[in-house]
Amino acid sequence: MSGHSKWATIKRAKGKADAARGKLFNRLIREITIAARMGGGEAASNPRLRTAVSAARGANMPGKNIDNAIQKGTGQLEGVNYEEITFEGYGPGGVAVLIETVSDNRNRIVGEVRHLLTKYGGNLGQTNSVAWMFKARGIITVAKEAMAEDALMELVLEAGADDMVLEGDEYVISTTVDTFDAVREALVNAKIEPASAEITKVVDNPVKVEGENAAKIMKMVDGLDDLDDTQHVYAGFDLSDEELSKLG
Repeated sequence: MSGHSKWATIKRAKGKADAARGKLFNRLIREITIAARMGGGEAASNPRLRTAVSAARGANMPGKNIDNAIQKGTGQLEGVNYEEITFEGYGPGGVAVLIETVSDNRNRIVGEVRHLLTKYGGNLGQTNSVAWMFKARGIITVAKEAMAEDALMELVLEAGADDMVLEGDEYVISTTVDTFDAVREALVNAKIEPASAEITKVVDNPVKVEGENAAKIMKMVDGLDDLDDTQHVYAGFDLSDEELSKLG
């Protein structure tokens, strides 16, 4: 399995569908609200908002939820005053970790993140200690049976995708941030509903982990991802299918 979508692939396999959906919607709403607050409520002139709305639609969020989140950001509706806080650090085995949070209590989230990193043999780093390693990418997954491989490859490449590979029973399509919307829309127009569609961050050379470090990094990232204020957790590690099977 390739490192670019490792954690996303593992999360889907964990099967927490209902709980994950509710948490995903909360994260998307926070991102839309902040994007609208910082750049205005018009997606056409606000790239960050456009990306957030696209991700929300990709997750099948109702339009009313999207509109309300935008209006909270622009001040048309009352909402909580959130602060964006990004943490950088290292996990076991020297794995680079980037944690993006949105919180109404800075002291609480700082303590929670530091505790989890330390608990599993990691540590917080200084600003830009690891952030430079992570590049934003669009990752879209499609069920293997959705379309013949050659036809799907032609469709997504023509729409602007960079690559498509088969991982298990899904095709994983990678795009730039700029071509993400076009590729997703091309799939929808072809009557193909993506299994997932997200803007994520990846490292070019993930650290291979195994044994005790593999177990620790999985528990650490899982714990960070489960924090209420977490928006995204990105970790630059790679795990073989054999090691993943050992973890159950």
